[in-house]
Amino acid sequence: MQVFIQERLNNMNAPGKTGNLPVIRAHYADILCQLAEEKGAARPELLRSADIRPAMLGHPDNFITVAQFSSLCRSALALSRDPALGLEYGKRLKFTTHGSLSQAAISCDNIGQALAVLIKYFRIRFVYMNLSFFTEGSDAVLQLDIMHALDDLHRFNAEVVLASLMDVNLLLFGRRLLEGGSCRLNYPPPEYAPAYESLFGNRIRFDAGANQLRFRKEFLELPISLSNPVARRVAEAQCQEEMRSLEATTSIPERVGRLLESVRDGRLPGIDSVAAQLGVSPRTLRRQLSAEGLKFQGILDDIRHRRSLELLRRTDLGIDDIAYRLGYSDPSNFGRAFRKWEGLSPSAWRASKA
Repeated sequence: MQVFIQERLNNMNAPGKTGNLPVIRAHYADILCQLAEEKGAARPELLRSADIRPAMLGHPDNFITVAQFSSLCRSALALSRDPALGLEYGKRLKFTTHGSLSQAAISCDNIGQALAVLIKYFRIRFVYMNLSFFTEGSDAVLQLDIMHALDDLHRFNAEVVLASLMDVNLLLFGRRLLEGGSCRLNYPPPEYAPAYESLFGNRIRFDAGANQLRFRKEFLELPISLSNPVARRVAEAQCQEEMRSLEATTSIPERVGRLLESVRDGRLPGIDSVAAQLGVSPRTLRRQLSAEGLKFQGILDDIRHRRSLELLRRTDLGIDDIAYRLGYSDPSNFGRAFRKWEGLSPSAWRASKA
C-alpha cells in the first residue's frame, strides 16, 4: 500500500489526486504558524513558501492541500531552527482542535469505545496517515502508519500525532495510562530524545520498527468522565458526513488499501470481500484498479510485506499463525513470498532481529 499511496502523494499536481485537493483544515496550519512565529519565524515567509494566502487561515472551515501543509511543515522546521518542533506542535493540538472527531471520542463511555471512534474517523483530520488498534498479550496497541514518501517529515508527523494523543491522555487521565505503558518509534533517537520523557515516560524504544503507543489492556474499560451519548451521536453524525465528502475525493486504490490496512486482528481479506465492502463486483474492482495501472494482488502483496515485518517482531506469534493472518492458505507460500521480499526465510529474519 505504501508504494502506491506514495506515488500518488508525490504526484501532487495530478488532477483528481488527494494530494492536490484541499483536505486539511486550515486552522492546523494557523496553529503551526503561531508556534513557529514564537520561535522567530516570519509568518509571511512561512505562508509564501507553502503558497498559502493569509486569508485562508482566518476561518476553521477553510481547507488546504497536503502539498501546502507539507511545505509549511518543512519551512516551519527550517525557520524555527527547532528540531523538536513536532513534539511542541503536537502538544498545541488540544482535543478541541480536532472538532467533531475529538468530541465524538471523549463522549464515549470508555477508552475502548473512544479508540474505535478515533480510528474509524482519523482520516478526516490526518488524510495521509492511518491509525490502527490491536491487542498483543497484556498490551493494548495504538499504531500510527504514515502513508507518504516525504521521509524528511516522517519523524515530525509521528511526533505531532503521538504527542497530541498523549497530551489529551494526560488531560483526561493524568499519568495513569503510563503505568506499564510504553512508546515505540520506528526511527533512531534524535539529539533531543530526553524531551520525549515528559510525554511518554521513560519507557521509550527507538528503532522499534513501528510507531506505537502501548498501555495495559485492562485500561480499555477505564470510564471517560465526559461521556455523553447525545453529544456522541451528534459528533459522529458530523464525522460521517465529513468522511463521505473525503471518500468522494479518494481514488479506488487508496480505498482498497485502507480497507486492507484496517484489518489488524483477523485475516487479510481477498478481492471478493473487499469488492463487497466497496459495493462493487470483483470484476468491476479489477477493471477500476487496472484503469489506475494497478492490480489487487500487487496492493495486497505490498501490505502483506510490511505487515509480515510487524508480525514477525511479535514473539507471541508462530510462523504459521502469521501466514494465516496475512491470508495465505499454505504457510510455504508465505515463506516463498518472504524470501523474495527479504532474501531469507521468515524464521531467519526473526532471528536476525532478536
